[in-house]
Amino acid sequence: MLFLASLSLSLLAVLSTAADSEEYIVSTAYTSYLGIRNTTYTNSVAFLGVPYAEPPIGALRFRAPKPLNYTRVKEEDAGKVQEVVEYPTFCVQASWGLGDEGGAGTEDCLKVNIWKPVGAKAGDNLPILFYIHGGGYVFGNPEAYPFDHWIHQSPNFVVVSVYYRLAAFGFLPTSDPEDLNAGLLDQIEALRWVKRNIAAWGGDPEKVTIVGESAGGSAVQLLLTASYEENEEPLFRAAIAQSVWRVPVPRVEDQLPLYEFFVGRLGCQVDDTDCLRNATVEDVARAQDAAVLGSFDGPYNTFHPVVDGQVITEYPTKVLLQERAKNVRLIVGATSNETDVYGTNLTETFLRTWPAMGVKDVEDVLALYPEEDFESEDQRFQVATGESLLLCAREIVAENHSNLVPVWAYRYNEPNPTLNTTVVTHAAEIWWMHLGVGGGFNGTVTFTPLTSDQTAFAQELIAYWISFVREGDPNARRLPGSPFWPEYQSSREVEEKKRIVLQKSGDGSHTEDEPWDELERCKVIAGKAEVMQN
Repeated sequence: MLFLASLSLSLLAVLSTAADSEEYIVSTAYTSYLGIRNTTYTNSVAFLGVPYAEPPIGALRFRAPKPLNYTRVKEEDAGKVQEVVEYPTFCVQASWGLGDEGGAGTEDCLKVNIWKPVGAKAGDNLPILFYIHGGGYVFGNPEAYPFDHWIHQSPNFVVVSVYYRLAAFGFLPTSDPEDLNAGLLDQIEALRWVKRNIAAWGGDPEKVTIVGESAGGSAVQLLLTASYEENEEPLFRAAIAQSVWRVPVPRVEDQLPLYEFFVGRLGCQVDDTDCLRNATVEDVARAQDAAVLGSFDGPYNTFHPVVDGQVITEYPTKVLLQERAKNVRLIVGATSNETDVYGTNLTETFLRTWPAMGVKDVEDVLALYPEEDFESEDQRFQVATGESLLLCAREIVAENHSNLVPVWAYRYNEPNPTLNTTVVTHAAEIWWMHLGVGGGFNGTVTFTPLTSDQTAFAQELIAYWISFVREGDPNARRLPGSPFWPEYQSSREVEEKKRIVLQKSGDGSHTEDEPWDELERCKVIAGKAEVMQN
């Protein structure tokens, strides 16, 4: 039985601020926040919707995030404790393109959710998991990723999940370079807020691990290869990239036709930013949906991160191949079958997905998948698109980053049981790791309760992740009986590379060799980074 998002707190258990609520108050240098303890996962206290930047409304719409004005907050709060006990409204959503309309949510969404152990206090110096949600950079709601049960399982770390602007609100290709990739800059600003303030929750700002899946995994890869830290201390010490989404990171000029279409739909001139900032949220949402849903006749029809020349200065694959990514420990992996997508024309699909590719480039990639190697064209379609879009990120990142620091690779191989399929599709592990979550249109969230044996497998997965966050090694605090997870070693070191297979069925989780044919295909795909723009 599914429970709607409005009842999600009930699913997580009745939450209460008891008479002794002072225990759940955290005081920063500028204000105090009252959190809420979960009465099922009793080791956890949540602080939901803590602002980390100024509201990006009015003159700040489409601009880089403005750091939180601590003086303003202190004066406005005037010593009053701020209750942060309910999930905030999520950032404005775009359409899924499945008969829905975008526009749900709010612009005033630059906030974080924080979970800490009961009793954690300043000076405890607990490690931090910083979570970036997926959703194609166009939709997503952090309420779908609760962490109370993670803290309850291991009350020795702190979790922060970030709300960041989406679609046109977060990735409008404006004429001002400083405002490009505002949604990615939101994530960076949230990390800076964590650096300055998380100690009040008992966290150690020097022990941050960034974690993300799908577009969140893509964001992790961008943060690993970005150029934003030249004049500041590192914002994180480790990373977990789940199912990195390898769509193009185009040049700004590639996105200009989309920008002109969007502006025209709003009845504005290209250089009239005041007109854009005065448009209603509803009109902006309709304009961005028109582009995504097909009214815009151009190759780059979605608002995504772009090469901005400042934070993203080049394609991330190029940085990885040249071993210039940030020198942090890493877990990287993908599901077994990432794309459960089929079509009739692979060449057309590749050209539409990666518009800078030429026919010869596509032929080079498709030659890696001879028809005789597959039982059907559908299977060939699935494997070819899945490796270029998602799976090869594991090989590209692991093969090159492991020359710098320890890396652990995985293949996730347990399906989402609510989908009634044996195919282990994209995001299958999210259901297990976050209380049977399912997402819906317009930011809605559903949950399906796990059985006891499902919970046991979920705890195994979570233990590996927590161990990495706490110790920089997924093995250090894995559950008793869970298999040892060997480090991935690049071709410079060994011929046989190991990864873990995470599964509940069969004999359970185990290790396997990285298939050489898969690795060789991904090397060819990595060599197409310039034309795939990723």
